[in-house]
Amino acid sequence: MNRRQFLTTTALAAPLLAAETRGKKRRNPYCVFTKPLQMLSYDDLADLIAELGFDGIEGTIRPGGQITPEQVPDELPKMMASLKKRGLEMTIMASGINNADDKLNIQQLQVAAQLGIKRYRMGYHKYDLKKPVLNQMNELRPVLRNLVALNKELGLQAIYQNHSGSNYVGAPLWDLHELFKAHDPAHLAVGFDMSHVTAEGTRAWPLHANLLRPRIGALYVKDFRWTKNKRDNCPLAEGIVDRKYPAQLIASGYTGPINLHVEYLKPFNKENVPNQIAAIKRDSATLKQWLGWS
Repeated sequence: MNRRQFLTTTALAAPLLAAETRGKKRRNPYCVFTKPLQMLSYDDLADLIAELGFDGIEGTIRPGGQITPEQVPDELPKMMASLKKRGLEMTIMASGINNADDKLNIQQLQVAAQLGIKRYRMGYHKYDLKKPVLNQMNELRPVLRNLVALNKELGLQAIYQNHSGSNYVGAPLWDLHELFKAHDPAHLAVGFDMSHVTAEGTRAWPLHANLLRPRIGALYVKDFRWTKNKRDNCPLAEGIVDRKYPAQLIASGYTGPINLHVEYLKPFNKENVPNQIAAIKRDSATLKQWLGWS
């Protein structure tokens, strides 16, 4: 898809949504995960996100992302310049960083902080199920302590997204409470993922939400349904996540980002971008209804 086709698609898909979104007063940053769009140029991406009415992005700055860790010093300033031209921010930097012991990790966070980025999504930690879980949690504590010290120095907040699965740290949610409770949420917080928490918590997920509420630093919104006992991503309102929760969270005083994830249209390639734009537009309109922003 050439630039003219891209801009034509954007123009057809987005102006009404943008006007509606910008006409609403919000205190929560509104962003979208750009994994389905990471093949676009920085300028085209910024143009699209602005036209769709978002305040910023969760950009993929990680292995396999739009910018790889090694490219950060040269490429991240270029991406940020494109975003700023359209009045956008890197609301969350999706990274693979989960410790402060690696020089490349430190360099990425230093560059991000210098560019005005305030939040980054961490890489995952996983358990070895052949070993006691509590011992592994204790091994993680100094790792997190060192990362929090670096975040405090740089003025950054690490966001750890809960993920469903048999061996993910954060899948049961209570472990994040235990691991994070010693730290200021300003420097280490939970990216509360509605899809994954529903998959793992079934009917008990509101208990997990209640437990972690003081430590929620970002809300990740996406939907899923069960298909042959597997989690199948789907458009918002076509699955089983609780559509009332985003508004309830805001009503509780939450002021962090609302982050839309659209991950059900594959492949993630340039040819599929028009479909991704349509899906993002549709899900954004649905989410605004859930939030009472429409």
